[in-house]
Order: sequence, then C-alpha cells, then structure tokens
Amino acid sequence: MIGISKLYCGAVEPSDPLRYGRESSKLPSHLLQFSHDKKPVVVWNMTRRCNLRCAHCYAQAMEEGFKGKELTTEEGKRLIDDLAHFGVPVILFSGGEPLLREDLEKLIEYAVKKGIRAVISSNGTLITKEKAKTFADLSLSYIGVSLDGIGGVNDAFRGIKGAFKKALTGIRNAKKAGIKVGLRFTINKRNVDEVPKIFDLIEKEGIERVCFYHLVYAGRGSRLMEEDLSHEKRRDTVDYIMDRTQVFFTKGKPIEVLTVDNHSDGPYVYLRLLKENRKRAQEVLELLMMNEGNASGVGIACVDEEGNVHADQFWRHYSFGNVRERPFSKIWMDTSNELMAKLKDKKRYVKGRCALCRWLDICGGNFRVRAEAKTGDMWAEDPQCYLTDEEIGAKEIA
Repeated sequence: MIGISKLYCGAVEPSDPLRYGRESSKLPSHLLQFSHDKKPVVVWNMTRRCNLRCAHCYAQAMEEGFKGKELTTEEGKRLIDDLAHFGVPVILFSGGEPLLREDLEKLIEYAVKKGIRAVISSNGTLITKEKAKTFADLSLSYIGVSLDGIGGVNDAFRGIKGAFKKALTGIRNAKKAGIKVGLRFTINKRNVDEVPKIFDLIEKEGIERVCFYHLVYAGRGSRLMEEDLSHEKRRDTVDYIMDRTQVFFTKGKPIEVLTVDNHSDGPYVYLRLLKENRKRAQEVLELLMMNEGNASGVGIACVDEEGNVHADQFWRHYSFGNVRERPFSKIWMDTSNELMAKLKDKKRYVKGRCALCRWLDICGGNFRVRAEAKTGDMWAEDPQCYLTDEEIGAKEIA
C-alpha cells in the first residue's frame, strides 16, 4: 500500500510515526503501515456469498452455496477475542459481500467493544439508509466500496446491470450517516481509461479516500492476466494518479489517495521526487524504509469464511491452519511452517530481478502470488515490476 497523498503530496512526515514510537497499538490508523512491530491487519472474508458476480473476484464469490461452512457467530466472537488479545489493530469484514451475513452488526459491535477498529469492504449495493445509520451507531470506522468504472463499465465488471447506481446510493447513504467512505478500483486494460472519471466522481461526491489496486492474478482475477497493463501504461497511470492527487492538494482538498498491491510504486514515487524536490525525496525514502513494502504473512493476514488462515486475501490456495482448531495468534507466529518462516523474512528468498534490486528493502519483493501465477515459482520476480534494470541497479550489479 503506497500512500500517494502521504508520500508525493507530503501529507505525512517521517516525524509523524516517530512521535508515537512506531508501535501499532499507539499509532492512528493512517500511520499503521509505518509501525515497527507490524501487527497484522486481519481481513476476515466472512462469507463467499455475494449478490454480484465480479469478473476479478479473488474469493470466487457467488450468490449461494457456502452458508453452512461459514464460521458461526460464536466462532467469530472467539476469533475476535484472540485478535484483540494478540493486538490486531484493525479487522476488515469482507466477503463475498459481508452485508449478507445476518450477524455482521453483532460482530462489528463486538470487535469495537474489544478495542479493534472495525471496517467493511463492500460492493455498496446493500447499504440502505437504515443499515448506514446502524453502522454509524456501532462506531464503524470506514466502508470501502468497490467500483471499477462509471455506469456500464462498472456493471460489466460486476455482472449485474444497475450495480453502479445502487453502489452510488449506498455511498451517499453511508456519507449522510457520517461514516468515512472510500473507493476501491482495480486497474486493468478494460477500465484504465476510467481513472480520470473516478477522480471526477470522488471530487463531485466529496468522497474522502480512493485506493487504486493493481490486478493480482488470484481467483477469477487469474482469467484477466492477459488483460493486465503493460509496464509503460502502468507508469503512465501511476504518473496520472500522482498528478491528479497533487491537483486536489493544490485546491485545498487533501483527499487520501493510495495505490495497492504493487510495491514498485514506492521507488517510482521516490525517483520522480528526486527530479522535482530532493528534500522531500529524502523524507519519502525514510517513510518507505519504515513501510518495508509487501506485508503478506507479516502486516496483513486473511481468515476465510471457513476459518482457514492465509498470508493475505490472495493466498487462498495455501492455508497455515484453521482457527476452529488453533487460535489465529498461534498459527500466525508458528514459524515451524516453512512458508510462514520464509514470508516473515522473504527478502532472503526472492529470485531474478528482485534479488538484484536496490529497492528490495522498501519493496519487500513485491507480490509473490502474482509471481507464482505467472511462473509457477512463488519466489520468482514479480512480472508487474515496471521499473527498468537501470532504475533498480541491476546493470550496475551485472
């Protein structure tokens, strides 16, 4: 996760996380990525049921067929108890579509009472005025709504006509209830031309946050591998995101803009700033060193609907154990599992250009799932690192 507004536009200074001691239990949510102890943010994919059929769904969610396998309300509460004791700062209720869980409100309330910041990842179509008010009353911190374009472009991704209109209504309902709302947009060839329109939408609607996700080849997203951006187009798109974010800041609208799931963005922001503002570039380098890049198996975790624990939400093909049998905290810290041990020290195991890269300490080897999907080797170089050999220093090493 690369905060374009935090880094490129100067919304965060290196002194900000240092002021809190960089402990995740003491850091405000917008600084958690800079913690030194990296307690995981836990994505709980609490259901695979969904009212939409998204083309790039990593969970391969569908309308029905999974309810009987889901963790029960009581099992969910035991999971939350363990997460609270372990010091997890945030639980992200996701799916499928989490609003299809009848006990979602009870579990949000329980997490908040246990001192965990509760957020939701949703398609937005089921957020009624009544639901939004209930969420606000429960002190829900944030709702991230997935949109992959405007109007029919979004509907084509979602597989349901009218999904965009319903999602926009849900966003407006949440905002009126006083809940912070952000957008989640997954970039690929089909919708990259919608990026400017997304910026227009967040400005028009007063949306406070937007995350631009790079495509990860997992679940149904694997089918879109050949529709991913070229390296040149990816660079152009990241440049555009930086430019539009800067325009917001110039207008006095400090909207939070992030790119997610491609840690090449970090060095790319730094290299651009070296040409524009060397003082800020040095500050950004300090922040990137604190961030440490890819956090799979360290600062991000996933528990699926059946209780299986994964390195992140895209690693659903590999489980470290099940919370019905062992607490999450025990599973997460058990480095007798070879893969878990390697993920906690992944920079030692990456290959190819990643192993030669001068930015390895601030990228962390980028996305292992994408490397595995493309090459069959989870430690191979990420095929969507768009930095040149010269930019990563590979020519100098050779």
